[in-house]
Amino acid sequence: MVNVQQLKASVNRMPVDRVCEAVLELRLDGLVLESLTPFNRLHFNTCFAEVEALFQRAGFHRRLEVVGYQGQLYALYDATRWQPVDVLHWLKACVERKRA
Repeated sequence: MVNVQQLKASVNRMPVDRVCEAVLELRLDGLVLESLTPFNRLHFNTCFAEVEALFQRAGFHRRLEVVGYQGQLYALYDATRWQPVDVLHWLKACVERKRA
């Protein structure tokens, strides 16, 4: 079991290039799914400040937020471009498309 300090340390040691694809998506669409980042729900819930700092080191300097839909899908988004309710609607549509 990894404790919070170990989890934070692993994010702080993570190379910037691990998040570059997500940074590109954020610059283009302002929204990136959890599957396109090296992070999971545990990272977002316990050490989001470290995740945000890693994105800043990678060149994305806007405020980030995370929202999830029914524990099934998570998105990291640019809070200056998206409202949380819009991201939730988008995630809901993604989940429903995958079910169909």
